[in-house]
Amino acid sequence: MMNTVLLEKAKHDRNRFNCGIEALNNYLKVMASQQAKKDNTRTFVLEDDNDNSQIIGFYTLTMMPIDLKALPNKLQKKHQSSTSGGLIARLAVDEHYKGKGFGEWLLVDALRKLLAASDCVAFPVIIVDAKDGAKYFYERYGFQAFQDAENKLFITISDVRASLG
Repeated sequence: MMNTVLLEKAKHDRNRFNCGIEALNNYLKVMASQQAKKDNTRTFVLEDDNDNSQIIGFYTLTMMPIDLKALPNKLQKKHQSSTSGGLIARLAVDEHYKGKGFGEWLLVDALRKLLAASDCVAFPVIIVDAKDGAKYFYERYGFQAFQDAENKLFITISDVRASLG
C-alpha cells in the first residue's frame, strides 16, 4: 500500500534524487525543508518500500492567489469572492522510477490532499505550474490552461470531488 509522508531531512536521501530537471532536484535538496519550516509549503515524498531513505517522487503543496480574470467567464462569476487556490507547486519522479505510473499516483495523491484541505478551508480551484512539457500530462487528468499562461493550469475542486469523490 503506497502512501506519501512529509519530507524529513534526517531520513530521506535528497542528494540521490534525480528527476532530470535541475531546478526540481535543487528545490528538494536545498529549499523544501526550509520552506516547510517557515510554513510556506509542504513537501510530500513517496518512499521506496525496500529503502525508506530512497525517494521515488515528491510533490509540494501550498496556496496561491487566483487571478480571476484568467478564469473562464462562468467561473469568474461563480468564484468572484474567492481569493486563493491550492497549488501543486512541484511534482517529480526520480529517473530510476519513470514510466511505472508513479507520476499519476503522486498527482492523484496531491489532489486528494488538497480536496481534504478544501473541506476544511474552502477554495474553488487547484492550480499547477506545468514545467518542461508536462502540460499534456495534466490535461489528461482534466486540468485546463489559464487564458493568459499556457503552462499554468487549473482544475476546479468540484471536478476533483466528482472524479475522486
